[in-house]
Amino acid sequence: MWNIDNDRMMDFLVGLLSTPSPTGYHRESNEYVRRAFAEFPALRLNELPKGTLSYLWPGVENAAPRALTAHTDTLGFLVRQIKNNGRLKLARLGGISWPGAENENVTVRTQDDQRQRGTLILENPSTHVNREAQSTARNEETMEVRLDARTRSADETRALGIEVGDFVFVDPRVEILETGYIRSRFLDDKACVATLYAAICALHEAGLIPAQNSYIHISNYEEFGHGGSAGLPDNLAELVSLDMAAIGEGQASDEHHVSLCVKDASGPYHFDLNNKLRRVASDNDIALINDIYTFYSSDGSAYWRAGGSGRVALIGPGVASSHGYERSHLDALVDTARLIAAYLLDPRDD
Repeated sequence: MWNIDNDRMMDFLVGLLSTPSPTGYHRESNEYVRRAFAEFPALRLNELPKGTLSYLWPGVENAAPRALTAHTDTLGFLVRQIKNNGRLKLARLGGISWPGAENENVTVRTQDDQRQRGTLILENPSTHVNREAQSTARNEETMEVRLDARTRSADETRALGIEVGDFVFVDPRVEILETGYIRSRFLDDKACVATLYAAICALHEAGLIPAQNSYIHISNYEEFGHGGSAGLPDNLAELVSLDMAAIGEGQASDEHHVSLCVKDASGPYHFDLNNKLRRVASDNDIALINDIYTFYSSDGSAYWRAGGSGRVALIGPGVASSHGYERSHLDALVDTARLIAAYLLDPRDD
């Protein structure tokens, strides 16, 4: 029998959340995942030139290969302009909210890997000085990074090693509460990577292997729509994309359960694979919520758009306040990990 090790999963998650990985910068997160997955000698790594980590886990059969995909890339910024006063204008990476990121502490990574701290603020933010501070729109023209360094000119900022194109990491502010809640930026999609890690741990410790050859696909460009577009085999029968379940008014998903996305902005997912996952969940006493995400797409969508012919489905734990300061619950992560493990072991091809 296999069991999910909650502590091991959470330790992995905290470490990954604390590792910066805005889309386009995967050096540190890839090293973190490589080290963790090196614990499983059965996994065979193929790292794509663009940074995707693709593992083959040989199974009992190879008649209908399967894959699971999750992404480590997150939201963030690039330096767009160094202002005359030494402060920084930014370009967004992904759909991070300007108002939601206001007053967040950040780290600027220079090309020679120096780190400069700062804060993302409104220009002229003091309400004692600027009577329009509260009503000003928060956007790329009104927000800036105030560096924690003595600089009052563009030249002084450049002397710190900062240049246009440098990555700006947003502090994740990870907090694990005794109530089981997990608060952090970038639970999308690092929570799913953690559930995948936990499922592999459980089967590895129990001496079990998947029913079919299975590919573990850790992508790094999902937030820009092409993370799942390359690196998966042509003969893939099924792809289960692991990504957060969107929570909000009108949604069925919540922070305590794993959800099955029936349809998102890219269209409906595969009817038969959806039903298979419902059956696997029922067989293992996992409460699976069905939902539809209107403003959303996944690595499964990218796989299909790139010409993939396998069946595709999407599951993941409920995450509140997506693309902001997010929250989920241990229960949702555990059920997601259990569903992943049960799916990998399931011998049926229904």
